[in-house]
Amino acid sequence: MSGNRSLEGKVALITGAARGQGRAHALRLAQAGASIVAIDIAAPVTSVPYELATSDDLAHTEKLVAEIGRPIQVVQADVRDQDALDAAVSSALTEFGRIDVVIANAGVISYGYTWELPEQQWQDVIDINLTGVFHTVKATVPAMIEAGNGGAIVLTSSVLGFRGAPGASSYVATKHGVVGLTKSLANELGPHGIRVNSVNPSNVATDMVLNPVTLGLFRPDLAAPTTDDVKEVMSAMHPMQIPWVESVDVSNAVLFLASDDARYITGVSLPVDAGLLAR
Repeated sequence: MSGNRSLEGKVALITGAARGQGRAHALRLAQAGASIVAIDIAAPVTSVPYELATSDDLAHTEKLVAEIGRPIQVVQADVRDQDALDAAVSSALTEFGRIDVVIANAGVISYGYTWELPEQQWQDVIDINLTGVFHTVKATVPAMIEAGNGGAIVLTSSVLGFRGAPGASSYVATKHGVVGLTKSLANELGPHGIRVNSVNPSNVATDMVLNPVTLGLFRPDLAAPTTDDVKEVMSAMHPMQIPWVESVDVSNAVLFLASDDARYITGVSLPVDAGLLAR
């Protein structure tokens, strides 16, 4: 029996869609036939130690999806702001009439030992990575239930949703929280035919990982390590001996979980990790 990963006639809402995994998800789901609602803050967050996406990045996502031939609506909104997400969803429903797939992907990371973290640095990671997922679900689920079409929600967690890491406790706490939220939502929304799963990638070749601050954590012996400098260290983390996965590898998992191929899969956290969690 052939698989069915077509999203023809469906509408997918994606947060953190201006670049990285979010952009890759938008493109992959558009290739499968979905119309796209792409949401991103597209602005700096001062406590985050690397550059975040810009409005130009969000516009480029819009251009790339349009080139695939699928409709796209872009919204510059902060997942920390429930009113902004509610407005984005209302606009999407006016434009497309429905929301079938939700990818709560927006996330950031910052570093420091737990007892040394400034309050704002801790709070920003919690508010974006965990409360932002809650806001996204709260904004989208009522319309999905009312429509009665079922649907699929995929939350972005991490391999650090299953294990700890020194110097990243706020991120680890949020990604564990996303795993727990996945399971609770799967129970709550199952009766409505809405499936909820998470993807849990290892290192992904995005700006969250491939930036000077993060690279320096993997090679503290070097003043300014390059991506080539960290490949050996990162490869040693994975039984498949690769330093990182690509965004499209996560997007392929997202598409599977969003599609009818996964019609009875819910409450699952799916690693995309080149075997890291097998150790």
